[in-house]
Amino acid sequence: MTIKSVLLRGAVCLALGVAGVGMAHAAGDPEVGARKAKTCLGCHGVAGSRNAYPSYNVPKLGGQHPEYLVTAMQAYQQGLRDHDTMEALLSDLSDEDLQDIAAFFAQPRSVQHGGE
Repeated sequence: MTIKSVLLRGAVCLALGVAGVGMAHAAGDPEVGARKAKTCLGCHGVAGSRNAYPSYNVPKLGGQHPEYLVTAMQAYQQGLRDHDTMEALLSDLSDEDLQDIAAFFAQPRSVQHGGE
């Protein structure tokens, strides 16, 4: 594990631990999020989907905590998580967009959950 990944994990844990302090809450609209998440579903909505390089399973998003999803997407926007495709797809999205997408994926019965 690299120092960057250790620091990122620590930052995410800290952010989740102080959810009410300075963290955007996922209070978005799941119906609006369904429309905004169409691109996300190209990978995260395909069961067993894998990233080509480096090779790993695409994380499952369905049923995740919305606050975690917003925090993760913000980390890609800020360069704290390293994945060129995610950074590019999220670069122009607003906090409201992120909250709507998180609300959609947080639904217990949302789309296929993607990779295992």
